[in-house]
Amino acid sequence: MWAALLAGLLMVLGLQTAAVGEDEPAAAAPAAQQVLTWTAGDDITKYTSAPETAVAGPATIVFENSEATGNTTGMPHTLTFITSDPEYNNDVQLNILASPFDAQGGRHTAEVTLSPGRYLYHCTVQGHTEMRGVLVVTEGGGEDTTAPETSADVQGTQNAEGQYVGAASVAIGATDAGGSGVDRVEYAIGADGAWQPYTTAVVIDEVGDHTVRYRAFDKAGNAAAEKSVTFTVVAPGTDDTTPPDTSATVDGERNADGAYLDMATVTVSASDTGSGVNTIEYAVGDGAWQPYTMPVMVHQVGTHTVRYRATDKAGNAAAEKSVQFTVVAASPQDTTAPVTGATVEGTRNAGGAYVGGAKVTVSATDAGGSGVAGIEYSLDGGPYLAYTAPVLVDRAGTHTVAYRASDKAGNVSQPLSVSFTVVTGGGVPAPPCPEYDERLTVIVGTVDSGVPNRVTNNRCRINELIEDEREWTSHALFLKHVREVTARLLAEGVIDQRELKAVRAAARESGIGTPGQTEGYRTIMDGTAESLAKWEQVGGGSFAANGDGSITSGTTESGLGMLWFPERTYGDFSLKLQWRDDAPGTGNANSGVFVRFPWVHDHPEESRPEWAAIKFGHEIQVFDSPSGDMYKTGSVYGFDRVGLAGAGVTQKGTWNDYEIRVVDQHYSVYRNGVLINEFDNTGGQEFEPPRSDDPGTDGRRYAAGYIGLQVHGTTDVVSYRDVRIMDL
Repeated sequence: MWAALLAGLLMVLGLQTAAVGEDEPAAAAPAAQQVLTWTAGDDITKYTSAPETAVAGPATIVFENSEATGNTTGMPHTLTFITSDPEYNNDVQLNILASPFDAQGGRHTAEVTLSPGRYLYHCTVQGHTEMRGVLVVTEGGGEDTTAPETSADVQGTQNAEGQYVGAASVAIGATDAGGSGVDRVEYAIGADGAWQPYTTAVVIDEVGDHTVRYRAFDKAGNAAAEKSVTFTVVAPGTDDTTPPDTSATVDGERNADGAYLDMATVTVSASDTGSGVNTIEYAVGDGAWQPYTMPVMVHQVGTHTVRYRATDKAGNAAAEKSVQFTVVAASPQDTTAPVTGATVEGTRNAGGAYVGGAKVTVSATDAGGSGVAGIEYSLDGGPYLAYTAPVLVDRAGTHTVAYRASDKAGNVSQPLSVSFTVVTGGGVPAPPCPEYDERLTVIVGTVDSGVPNRVTNNRCRINELIEDEREWTSHALFLKHVREVTARLLAEGVIDQRELKAVRAAARESGIGTPGQTEGYRTIMDGTAESLAKWEQVGGGSFAANGDGSITSGTTESGLGMLWFPERTYGDFSLKLQWRDDAPGTGNANSGVFVRFPWVHDHPEESRPEWAAIKFGHEIQVFDSPSGDMYKTGSVYGFDRVGLAGAGVTQKGTWNDYEIRVVDQHYSVYRNGVLINEFDNTGGQEFEPPRSDDPGTDGRRYAAGYIGLQVHGTTDVVSYRDVRIMDL
């Protein structure tokens, strides 16, 4: 009865029972598959626990990184088996990412089959490179606890006393009876020599007594006891009676008095044309002689003597020689950049603008001790030039002069800038420039002539006079215009004959004015009521048409919003437009061009239409304030920052060309023909700095999307015109 009750209870509990006859032995239970467990916690230098050994065959890998294993910060860790190191097994592909907040609560398992040998594992999270270890796997028959057997054989020509004549060769062997196999063999020369991998017989040709130590390790981690062989090498019979030639050189940085700053390095050399150099020795001051194996570095301040000598294999000893030198402490390194300042002078009107021109004087002082090496300045975002005299600016408009200085220690100050406005007056007329072009060389269409884009005698740059953006009715008419411009510049001495030919050749190659030359770009906004009717305003703010083909933001309504083009999406494209900073007073325009965002109405993750573009597209920034937001013109907002020092300040109150080119996930931003930023949208980027109002990067990898123009507010005024786009 009790047996029946017990059987029933076991069945209720889901346990299996089997009757065993008196003459039938019980069947052996199958061996349980081994489980190997790794755990991680807050520490990024090591796993909390990890197995050291395992048996070849199937295994369950458990990796847990949770609060239960000590992770209180939510830091993710990985367990990755390395398969690229030939010193270790590479037949298990394992890469587990675990976090306390993942779907498994940080506990993951994997089924693998292990082979005899060693597996190298580590954490792949950046900064966690010290989290690594080795798993030793032995044959399934049992753990290998037997160290390898080692032996050494010394070979060579011996004399009657058993000494080796000329050289001795030491061959080392190792076998492993424990089953895991020999992993590596190492050797060392002398009692203090460093251990080295053994790959081939070790040849010793230095005359004298020698000891070669050796040892071996198997793949289970067992180490054979260290052994050694001793022997003597003697020189072959020779009639060499001439000692070696020796010399020494002293190197290092020196001061004006010839003393070495902080350190001197002594290099000793010896040569022997007879039996050959056997040993070189050195001694510092009255110190003991030591074997010379590498240059001797002397750091201690003071006057020093380094003695040196050498012997050859016939026993001839060179006379002792020496070198003397002095080491002094170097002056503290100058790590402080110069301090710079600038003043602007000139006649100012009631509005604070400079009438007729302004003179900018830049100064620099260096407190670091090395002294100012030079000052540079940049006018209106142009290249930095050497500052030798005050900068005179007489071109009407808003200007920015950036400046920086370097000292003789190589420290460079952060660029600073002054901005000001010049108005006509005092007999200085406004320059007759038809367009604005800040490129460094004269580029006609897309053809670079290589000629510097200099300021001409009428204060316009060369490329501003070429007018390659104008609608030309024929190629011949454009070439006639270029010939007239270049002829005038040659006569004025602005360009030479070679540069004239280069600009004209670029004009011919450009094809400007040829029928169909601009084919491919579609104008989607020209300021007319017909084109504006195809665009839609969402969110706050508004754009107003000006009647000259341009639109201006923030003139009638305040708030953040967007004017977008809902007719179609664009994948790979080149978007061209012109924009102008029309912010009142000393303010700056704040706007941007949105690209590749989804349909903004009824977006499942965003209730405000304008925020669908902000959160799920990319904004190419338009903003040049010297303070405030760190993302300046050309930035991919929230992802790829461009500062004023990188791209320079955009000319205020002047039309600027903007091209945004997107191919696959590569973004290129051009301002006035100059590439000012490139960005690869690879996914997983972090915001700079992180933004609490943005959900992340997953939605920012659209292959196609819509185009939009941002209105930021009533003081951040910007104008746009001539919006064109071409599919690529």
